[in-house]
Amino acid sequence: MTCSRRMFLLGTATTFAGAFLAACGEAAPEEVAKTDVPVGSAVILDKFIIAQPTAGTYVAYSSVCPHQQKKITKVEGDTVKCTAHGSVFSIADGARVSGPAVTGMREVPVTDAGDKVSVAE
Repeated sequence: MTCSRRMFLLGTATTFAGAFLAACGEAAPEEVAKTDVPVGSAVILDKFIIAQPTAGTYVAYSSVCPHQQKKITKVEGDTVKCTAHGSVFSIADGARVSGPAVTGMREVPVTDAGDKVSVAE
C-alpha cells in the first residue's frame, strides 16, 4: 500500500495535534499521607514541597528555587535548602532565610483529602 502526500500530511498533523493536546492536559496531583509530613518540617515531592509548620496546618510550595530555577532538594528541620547555590527558606511561610535568592518560595494551594494532602497546578 502506498501513502499519498495528502495521507502523510494528514497523519503527521493528527500526530502533532494529539501530542500537543496531551502536553496541555492537566497534570496529576502530587499527594502524600499526612502522617508522612513531620510536624515542624516538610517533605519534598517531585514538583512541590508540602510542609506542616504546626500540627494540623499544611502548606505547599513549588520545589523550584526562585534564585536560578534549580530544584530545592534538602529538608533541614523547619527549613528547606537549594543545594545548587545554598538558598535556605522557611517552611512556615516560604520566606528566604539566607543565600543568594532575593525572594521566597512560591506558595501553591493544598487540598485536604482526608488522610492525605495533595497539590496540583
